[in-house]
Amino acid sequence: MGAYDAELGIAVERAQGGDEDAFARAYRIVHPGLLGYVKGLVGEDAEDVASDAWLEIARDLGRFRGDGAGFRGWTATIARHRALDHLRKQRRRPLTALLEQDVLELPGGHDTAAAALETLSTGQALDLIRSLPREQAEAVLLRVVVGLDGPAAARVLGKRPGAVRTAGHRGLKKLAGMLAAEPPQGQRDGT
Repeated sequence: MGAYDAELGIAVERAQGGDEDAFARAYRIVHPGLLGYVKGLVGEDAEDVASDAWLEIARDLGRFRGDGAGFRGWTATIARHRALDHLRKQRRRPLTALLEQDVLELPGGHDTAAAALETLSTGQALDLIRSLPREQAEAVLLRVVVGLDGPAAARVLGKRPGAVRTAGHRGLKKLAGMLAAEPPQGQRDGT
């Protein structure tokens, strides 16, 4: 992440000066990991939550102080807050009717079989991570998906670095056990 962090730091500094192309570059560097993190927290609503986070990031960009690695941590903190807000709202909101869900989930014109296959393994990995206890899942997502170091992940979660390292280690160990227990792809369906 070091080379990307240097490039990211330069892009953020230029974006703070009003350079829209630099903001777009910072977005392209950070967004994939941030979206994976948010998807691990909220599932299918990740795009909406990440969009809300990016609105806040763009609005408050002038207040950010730090380098590229610090920016990734700052954006992860904002995304985490938006995700937790979303989860709280979801608990209070009644579920939509099945018909409404079917209409809302109609595929767009850009859906293709190739895109579905490309995201299948990522989706499966995030589903496995989401099955971990919350502390372990967040530690794994921040360390592996977002690429934060232990102290930065600890700041996002408001915990000590050792606690985050331990949670991440336990989560990865549990994931390895889950993967070892699954039969190979071709043997699952009896082939």
